[in-house]
Amino acid sequence: MRAVRCEQGHVHLVEVERPRGEGVRVKVAATGICGSDLHLLTSGFPLPATLGHEIAGITENGTPVTIEPMAVCGICPACLSGNYNHCVLGAGVFTIGIGRDGGFADELIVPERCLVPLPSGLPVGDACLAEPLSVAVHGIAMVDLKSSDKVAVVGGGSIGLCAVAVAKEVTPHVTLIARHDAQKLAGERLGASAEASGDYDVVIECAGTSSSMADAVRLCRNRATLLMLATYWEGLTLPAFEVCGKELKIRSSASYARNGAVRDFDVAVAIMARNPAIASSIISHRLPLDAAVEAFDVARNRAAGAIKVVLAP
Repeated sequence: MRAVRCEQGHVHLVEVERPRGEGVRVKVAATGICGSDLHLLTSGFPLPATLGHEIAGITENGTPVTIEPMAVCGICPACLSGNYNHCVLGAGVFTIGIGRDGGFADELIVPERCLVPLPSGLPVGDACLAEPLSVAVHGIAMVDLKSSDKVAVVGGGSIGLCAVAVAKEVTPHVTLIARHDAQKLAGERLGASAEASGDYDVVIECAGTSSSMADAVRLCRNRATLLMLATYWEGLTLPAFEVCGKELKIRSSASYARNGAVRDFDVAVAIMARNPAIASSIISHRLPLDAAVEAFDVARNRAAGAIKVVLAP
């Protein structure tokens, strides 16, 4: 079968053996290119497996699913408490698409616990977006958002736009601070204002740079909550004088997990099913798996309108 592998910082479409072993076989319908995929290609981090952790497909019995890409141990204290994003195996081992073969392929085998059946009305070709949406669900659940809160989202990539969509589930008062026109338009389609006005009760930082963090802090009212939802690959300079002067509450968030019996992924697919505008606004390009090299080039070019680029075998 076909699969996308990385060699010396470049992606290649190669022929590999069909997967074997324990688990559920899934025929891939769609896999999104994440910003972390682009970063890992140039980071020097070893990538021995097939890439792709934003995955949706169909099982052998015909069930449409998205995949929570965490093949965790299931028995460590973090897993037993529902906080399996902190499994002792480590994300570099348990993450499907990084530590083990992922979704940029014709099919894959995953543990049964990773399957998230899709609700009626959610197309399987859109459901790969449940992964970044779950990141937003997980983080926003930490800040006790209220319907009266004014929210600003800094950063208009897929995580920022997913944060807009999740925040709009709670409050109508959401503003998106984005760099590129396509991102601003997507934010407007999701119901966000494009103009910052006044100070905000909750600011969600989704760009992952020191300059965007400084913008986020400036938008906060005194004693506001600042949610760090981005991945800070290059470290971070925090404007500590202003943070302390405003007495900000800072919450950090990583990936997704389970809250009681409900996974962040379960919430994400429910939100997507009742709001088709999420997928139509955020998925900007769909290309076939054979065009994987082109797709990664497209995904790098945010200025040209790329938001979420999806590969479909």
